[in-house]
Amino acid sequence: MGKSEEEAPKTYSLRITKHASRNIDYITGYIAYIRHEPLNAIRVGDEIFRTIDRIKKNPFAFRECDEIPTRNKIYRKAVCLSWLIIYKIEPANIVIPGIIHGHRRPSRIRGIQKAK
Repeated sequence: MGKSEEEAPKTYSLRITKHASRNIDYITGYIAYIRHEPLNAIRVGDEIFRTIDRIKKNPFAFRECDEIPTRNKIYRKAVCLSWLIIYKIEPANIVIPGIIHGHRRPSRIRGIQKAK
């Protein structure tokens, strides 16, 4: 009828690039210091990390990133509030090269692909 042994869900290691870390710092810093909303900055930062945790648990739950087309659909994007978390699915890893505001031009999203 079925498999005698249940397959365990595949686990991925997660790597956030320096570029993505700077994006998070910039987003939360802008909200806290420029817009003078420190509590909102904390809420946004927490929500970003919650979404990253969801990506790690189930990376295929989010849509393919149309701005970075690939044959095997390794680039995906997760929407978190007004931001897009762009990530790449590798055989054993998930790499987050950047986070960008959802209203940015698609050409800016393509530039994230080269971020280290």
